[in-house]
Amino acid sequence: MTDALAEIDGLEVAFAGHDGALVPAVRGVSLTVRRGERLGIVGESGSGKSLTGRALLGLLPPEAEWSAKALHFEGQDLLAMRPKARRRLCGTRMSMVLQDPKYSLNPVMTVAQQMRETFARQGVKESGRRLRERIVKALEAVHIHDPQRVAHAYPHELSGGMGQRVMIAMMVSAGPSLLIADEPTSALDVLVSMQVLSVLDEMIARHDTGLVFVSHDLPLVMSFCDRVAVMYGGRVVETCAARDLVHATHPYTRGLLEANPPLDNPPGELPTLRRDPAWLDEGTPR
Repeated sequence: MTDALAEIDGLEVAFAGHDGALVPAVRGVSLTVRRGERLGIVGESGSGKSLTGRALLGLLPPEAEWSAKALHFEGQDLLAMRPKARRRLCGTRMSMVLQDPKYSLNPVMTVAQQMRETFARQGVKESGRRLRERIVKALEAVHIHDPQRVAHAYPHELSGGMGQRVMIAMMVSAGPSLLIADEPTSALDVLVSMQVLSVLDEMIARHDTGLVFVSHDLPLVMSFCDRVAVMYGGRVVETCAARDLVHATHPYTRGLLEANPPLDNPPGELPTLRRDPAWLDEGTPR
């Protein structure tokens, strides 16, 4: 697509099982993300959501066997790009916010030390007072009220929501064109989740960033994203406008929706999702 910020075509990812045979984890996935668009990817754990996002950044684990017909970003062919050039895109033009800051931030380094590393990776040449001011400004941009204190804190001294804001500040400070958010609110309570989403919303609008939002929370994706792709067993089984997800037709998507009953009028018994092996053989809609 000519207006695509990022494009994945025919992505395949597999891992060797105990007997050495390859077990597919992502099966022929094709997706596009436009500039300024919020693409949600939903599905059960193990459906291939995070692996799909990591493939764009070149962050698949070393043991992964993978291939793709095409991987494009801002008109560049990622498959033909040299590893060093592709690494330069990570953290600058493409960034990723991981699921839980407790496991993503270095526990023995202060926030300022980790942000210095990030800025150095982004090519920032400043040091001393000017670098400290840049760190404080980045933390203020994600609505951290006492950035001086947070800058000198260790990750264990921060709440979950504060840690997630630090992660966002580190990843969006360079104004990336593409941000992959891998379940950024799953470890947070509802109020803090809304605050983090508000920060993400502001950052996306400021930089006209394309967002890939990986989540298990279908109601959240329907309200926050523009478009949604539903993954099952490594395949995309359905794509639609996020506002139309409630009217989705695929039986797997219907099963996921029915597993999120309304609180005001819950059913007497939750339905059971009945899986059809034929879902694994269906084509991948874009």
